[in-house]
Amino acid sequence: MSELKIFNNAKWIIACKIARAMIQLVIGMISARYLGPSNYGLINYAASLVAFGLPVMQLGLQSTLVQEYVVTPEREGQIMGTSLVMNLLSAIACMIGVVTFSAIANRGEPVTIMVCALYSVTLLAQAFEMLQYWFQARLLSKYSSLAMLTAYVVVSAYKIFLLASGKSVYWFALSHAVEYGVVGLLLVISYNRQGTQKMSVSLPLAKEMLSKSKHYIAAMLMVVVYGQVGTVLLKLLISEAESGFYSAALTCTSITGFVFMAVIDTVRPVILESRMQSFATFEKNVSRVYSIIIWLSLAQSVFFTLFAKLIIRILYGEAYMAAVPVLQIMIWNSAFSYMGYIRNIWILAEEQHKVLFTINASGAAFGVIANALFIPLWGACGAAFASVLVQIFTNFIMGFILKSIRPNNKLLLKGFNPRLIIELCSIIMRTLKVKN
Repeated sequence: MSELKIFNNAKWIIACKIARAMIQLVIGMISARYLGPSNYGLINYAASLVAFGLPVMQLGLQSTLVQEYVVTPEREGQIMGTSLVMNLLSAIACMIGVVTFSAIANRGEPVTIMVCALYSVTLLAQAFEMLQYWFQARLLSKYSSLAMLTAYVVVSAYKIFLLASGKSVYWFALSHAVEYGVVGLLLVISYNRQGTQKMSVSLPLAKEMLSKSKHYIAAMLMVVVYGQVGTVLLKLLISEAESGFYSAALTCTSITGFVFMAVIDTVRPVILESRMQSFATFEKNVSRVYSIIIWLSLAQSVFFTLFAKLIIRILYGEAYMAAVPVLQIMIWNSAFSYMGYIRNIWILAEEQHKVLFTINASGAAFGVIANALFIPLWGACGAAFASVLVQIFTNFIMGFILKSIRPNNKLLLKGFNPRLIIELCSIIMRTLKVKN
């Protein structure tokens, strides 16, 4: 793949995600102020429960579909159709699971149960978002990015209507389902125009795909456990308001997440293809993306720590000022969090799938213990501190403990070398000159 083609693909991902982030920032800020810490915490509690069902709905395919399209492009129609049906069926099962759990855990809280039920519709709509991996594999992210941006404009208009008409929290619970539903519809239309094969369903292919992706289901579920357990325990052990402060800080840490995910989504097919061509190039590409993520996230962490008070006041107002120390702690988990995404690409390329369960099960156990210890002591700040410890343990320390992935950690450590980021900046500048 040429550097120019890679750059053009990344350009569309980043540009559309910047626009989406700006819209999300404004609408999210207004919505959080309108809902208040308690209702905002309730929405995010429902989102956390749905997040537990997401890895099961995805069936691990989010980690393997790009490779499937890269390795066997001649059957892309079958891959897309089969994966879509698999995800839709699993989404229905997960929706039932979310509502059942909420009915048991929140007995006597009809508002909470209803919000969780409405929010769970997101799983059904989000099944269609899996179509985006074909566009990533073909470096055609222009189309999937525009689809997502259009969807967010639609859902923003929907939220503005809710705010203007003073609708209840129930209506806000459906907003994510609206967004992903629009994304899915536009991705189907885009594929019908860009793809060369019609979608079809194959049971043998479903079994073949699941045999590879199944290793990621439990692994990603464990990721959700240590990523969302803080929000859930804060609601159950402390209060909805404390969960709201934690969620506000968490939202702030994800403001710039589109940059990191745009980089990772762009390089995924490049790394997987380079593994088939040259091992030296493959390792160099992995170290390069580690370097980008490490240095960008460190700069981000310093900035957010210094200006957390100003950021919370501007975005959420005085009612959320208790979220300031939470943000100052939580922002430091970003570097280690994104390291996990890169490590998973390396694991996929090296076919070390089975190790994922060990990594993430250890992280989940560590996360539950850390949150159980620190939340009663420090509330939302305790949950934030636990989140940092969990990311360091899971995505950095475990890489040295497990022998099979130590080679990846060597590439990670190379990413700390400032020469790599300087070299990458030079490449980008040359690419821009060629383009102009």
